[in-house]
Amino acid sequence: MTTPAAAATAATAPHEANAHANQFALLKQRRFAPFFWTQFAGAANDNLFKFAFTVMVTYQLQLSWMPPAMAGLAIGALFILPFLLFSATAGQLTDKFDKTKMIRFVKNLEIAIMLLAAWGFVTADAVVLLGCVFLMGLHSTLFGPVKFAYLPQVLDARELTGGNGMVEMGTFVAILLGQVAGGLLVALPQVGHATVAVACVLLALVGRGVAQAIPRAPATDPGLVINWNPFSETWRNLQLAHGNIVVFRSLLGISWMWFFGAVFLSQFPSFAKEVLHGDEQVASLLLVVFSVGIGVGSLLCETLSRRQVEIGLVPLGAIGMSVFAIDLYFASRALPPVAVMGLGAFVGQAAHWRVMADLALLSLFAGLYSVPMYALIQLRSQPTHRARIIAANNILNALFMIGSSVIAGALLGAGFTIPQIFLFTGIANAVVAFYIFMLVPEYLLRFIAWMLSHFVYRFEIKGDEHIPTEGAAVLVCNHVSFIDAILLMAASPRPIRFIMDHRIFKVPVLGWLFRLAKAIPIAPQKEDPAAYEAAFARALGVLREGDLLAIFPEGAITRDGQLQPFKGGVMKIIESARAEGIEPPVIPMALTNLWGSYFSRIELRGGENVAMAKPFRRGFFSRVGLHVGHAVPPVEVRPEALQQRVSGLLAA
Repeated sequence: MTTPAAAATAATAPHEANAHANQFALLKQRRFAPFFWTQFAGAANDNLFKFAFTVMVTYQLQLSWMPPAMAGLAIGALFILPFLLFSATAGQLTDKFDKTKMIRFVKNLEIAIMLLAAWGFVTADAVVLLGCVFLMGLHSTLFGPVKFAYLPQVLDARELTGGNGMVEMGTFVAILLGQVAGGLLVALPQVGHATVAVACVLLALVGRGVAQAIPRAPATDPGLVINWNPFSETWRNLQLAHGNIVVFRSLLGISWMWFFGAVFLSQFPSFAKEVLHGDEQVASLLLVVFSVGIGVGSLLCETLSRRQVEIGLVPLGAIGMSVFAIDLYFASRALPPVAVMGLGAFVGQAAHWRVMADLALLSLFAGLYSVPMYALIQLRSQPTHRARIIAANNILNALFMIGSSVIAGALLGAGFTIPQIFLFTGIANAVVAFYIFMLVPEYLLRFIAWMLSHFVYRFEIKGDEHIPTEGAAVLVCNHVSFIDAILLMAASPRPIRFIMDHRIFKVPVLGWLFRLAKAIPIAPQKEDPAAYEAAFARALGVLREGDLLAIFPEGAITRDGQLQPFKGGVMKIIESARAEGIEPPVIPMALTNLWGSYFSRIELRGGENVAMAKPFRRGFFSRVGLHVGHAVPPVEVRPEALQQRVSGLLAA
């Protein structure tokens, strides 16, 4: 999304926005690389510190007031408490001030906290270290809104999925490396505590040094008056998020993912010991497999989404999460009781490979689920209060994670086994996902469009950069088949409202899909004058709201594969919009090679051309395409000229 701030950043890195071929190339660019390594160092330090402290309390200190069984719970609760108390304030600060200055302030705070923590490690003072856990939670609370509000300010809309995938992957790799390093360093004889102290301070210094290279990201709402009351501001942030219903329900979807993930992460130690009969190394292996799966799934998002915010991946991710969570129950419930195994013995048994595959695929699909949702929230939130929306997300995440712990504890107390909890979570995920997709049908529609364009056809798009990423526009396209609208959905990074012949709404399944997509039915003026005028009134409303409107100017699906004359409906739309001061550009498009497919009217029956007569008429993966032309200013729009442009795109 282009914003004033992004324009300012462009002065530092001109023409970088579209210079890279894939998400990894972002690591060579100043607008992204210093930020990536700053957040990487922060996540690694968080987890090195927390895990080293947890190991120290569990195995090395004997504290009557904090037994080992309670240590992990207490540390986790203290770390998450600031998210509930201060996320709303953090969101305001991020919207009000330059984000780069906020990042550097947070990294300065991290250095101070780690110096205090170093003293706590050297003196083995658990009280000081508990205080530092709370302060590091505050550090993460302040950084959270900056982390996700910075990206859409410096990345192009088509880079958001890849950028978020890199950050998500980097975060989980940093968590993994931090926990491994914390466990190894604190266990070093005689020098373990001092080594952890030095490592924490050094990581904080490295993060602060890299943050110095992050380019400016100006404030998006510098006039904001800070409300320091965390309770009233938290409620206000939630109301702000609720103002955009798609964004708010996406926040709920992300929070559910954290609920889902927390169930598995919190049960890994017990699952490894009681169900898999493995030692501590086996528990660490499960964490490694889970983290690698999340990282791979996050990176796959850009490849699977054609470098746009593809929320069609979200249902795919939800399906995979449920399938492999449920299979994990079946894979683990029948393992025979054996003596405690080390890593080598565990890996040597074939039955355990199914368990690890389930965990890897479960987490991979969780990555496919979460990254597009984060990108959608960033893209659809108003820049002036984007950070406060992210803050609301952090609050909801914290509440859902707390709820996860409470529910998992209640199920264990009721006699559920850990595999049964995984089964329960997998089934609950399917129910919640279905409910979300019915509330926000855009996810389901994009999923269907994504599946169709990847598994029924080999769909190639040329010129998709001409589809506007913001603002009102009219898309005009030739009409070849009953699924033209679905393919256009797959090509666009934004929702499209279609004007469609009222008769198509009577086609089974397709009619239901188009009603779900809020397509606008239109009837010929002579047949139903009221429906004709109502369609144009609704079309004008779409443009008034700044959305994309698509029309097939031929008026009907071609019966001979040839481009038909364009009718005047597009002129009526443009003239009505201009009368209200709206100047929507018109984007010509041409669907290619669809004639002859199952959904086109190529079959002749009873002297009439019909579609959908021979299933798999051209098999799977037949090549089709969409060619998108340059925008036409509304003052130059004429039906004949548009037809010529579309005809030229067909011949290209």
